[in-house]
Amino acid sequence: MSDALSWDDLDGHRIGIYGLGREGEASLRACQARGIEPLLVDDNPPAGGVEGRKVLATAEGGFDALSVCEIVIKSPGISRYADQVTALEDQGVRVVGGLGLWVEGADPDKVVLITGTKGKSTTAAITGHLLKGLGYRTLVGGNIGVPPFDPALDPAVGGPAQDFWVIEVSSYQATDILSAPHVVGVTSLNPDHLPWHRNELETYYRDKLSLAGRPGARWTVANGDSAEIRDRAALLGPRIEWVTAVQGEEKWIDELGLLGVHNRRNAAIARTMLQKLGVKQADDEDELARAAAGFAGLESRLQQVGMIDQVSFVDDGLSTNVLPTLAAVEAFEGRRVALIVGGQDRGIDYRPLAEGLRERESEVLVLTTPDNGPRIASELNQTGCGPHATVKETADLDEAVEEGYAWARPNGVVLLSPAAPSFGRFRDYRHRGEAFVEAMNRISRRGPGSPG
Repeated sequence: MSDALSWDDLDGHRIGIYGLGREGEASLRACQARGIEPLLVDDNPPAGGVEGRKVLATAEGGFDALSVCEIVIKSPGISRYADQVTALEDQGVRVVGGLGLWVEGADPDKVVLITGTKGKSTTAAITGHLLKGLGYRTLVGGNIGVPPFDPALDPAVGGPAQDFWVIEVSSYQATDILSAPHVVGVTSLNPDHLPWHRNELETYYRDKLSLAGRPGARWTVANGDSAEIRDRAALLGPRIEWVTAVQGEEKWIDELGLLGVHNRRNAAIARTMLQKLGVKQADDEDELARAAAGFAGLESRLQQVGMIDQVSFVDDGLSTNVLPTLAAVEAFEGRRVALIVGGQDRGIDYRPLAEGLRERESEVLVLTTPDNGPRIASELNQTGCGPHATVKETADLDEAVEEGYAWARPNGVVLLSPAAPSFGRFRDYRHRGEAFVEAMNRISRRGPGSPG
């Protein structure tokens, strides 16, 4: 039997919250709704506190205060392997996550957890959209949006009741979940977020897949085209349903309006999860087609933001790794693609990007941008991208968009799929996407075909 705690198990205990980001603030509200006033600690506490409550700095007495708590609710951004977390646990403090507390108390027949290096947000969004279209009250939350335990959403404290909960789970959150619902989805597996996971690739993979092996899991619906996932099938729980790109050819998927073979497979994963949840309409192609209609997709996920002189401008800024960037390029088979890459340097190996581009038959111009643009260019050139790909360094995103448009005319694609995070030059992916659109708009204001 799992020794996991639920939110209902916190009453009567000394509670601390470590980390006051979005999920930490939701944890505070969830505690207060239960009559619990927790201790609040953050590495960099906001000057004005949170919701009228003082927040202690970790290094200025906050950690010592946490050590006298019985249970500490940790923010996902704080590594499970951090020295502070290890020290708390060594002193007998239970360190948990808000999402893990919620999952333990949720109905396993009504919840699906979705994880993966990339594709989990899109798959969660598709799953939720289909359920809503089929007439079910559904909340899509977790890493993609609102924490499902926020009092504004929890039926126990006045929120709306739900028929199903579709929860996206990051690798950070997965380590806090000690039991699972009956259905878990896994979309992809590639290196990412290694510093959080002790800079160990296999630790990251194990943590990412841990949901599927937790007590309670019955079905893992997994990407069957991923060698990394197949090689670790032993971690995926009692029964596995493999979903491949071939399954993504169903006609109903056309109604979603998604680009790319990988997104068709994500849609097929969503359908299979509904079938495992016992949603009868998921077996009916016509019902699914009606439910799929009107899907808006996600911002910065292969999102066409404009067209000038038949050149498509596509924002895929949430692709911060090599695998989704290659998938984005593959979505435009037969068209010339000016691919804009680069951002914060996390030490990612870019040789697989070169190897993937080498197999492409249509032309690609890779435009690298700071901060890690020079390193990407060096690795691509050393590895070799094949006869149809050219690599060029640019000074910034504006220059890359200008160069990409000039090269892609006519009928090509300017694709922002950076294979790197946005931080450093931009606040976040939205800010980078806005800068991409503004660069496109400057070209549009000059008029199609005008020189820069």
